[in-house]
Amino acid sequence: MKTYLPKVDVNARKWHVVDASGQVLGRLAAEVANTLRGKNKPVYTPHLDAGDFVVVVNAEKVVLTGRKETDKRYMTYSGWRGGEKYRTVAEVRARHPERLILHAVKGMIPKNRLGAKLLTKLKVYRGEQHPHQAQQPTPLTLPA
Repeated sequence: MKTYLPKVDVNARKWHVVDASGQVLGRLAAEVANTLRGKNKPVYTPHLDAGDFVVVVNAEKVVLTGRKETDKRYMTYSGWRGGEKYRTVAEVRARHPERLILHAVKGMIPKNRLGAKLLTKLKVYRGEQHPHQAQQPTPLTLPA
């Protein structure tokens, strides 16, 4: 018996829009990651890209629970000695609020070439406006 391998139609990919205002960061990122991978489709296969495009708006209004706003820190490293920098969520939110969602989703997808390809289908914007109206994105329903 052979394993069924679905034909993934690139033209059948849908576009979804998510409003991040008032959403908890981790729960939002989990739903976005599942949609990017295609886990909500019957043709889901772990090693294929069967997912849809996701546009996230209002990235600066995402919510973190507990004391993560002040205690959670993001580390970057320049590659030079002493080049470590730590920033709190409040500092990241002030300069680049898109990176909060991007970092959370990136941690929930595979760490390989497939994951890098999936991340190109995620578009995150601060504010209500986005340049993807021509794709006619449908609202992505998130569980309450």
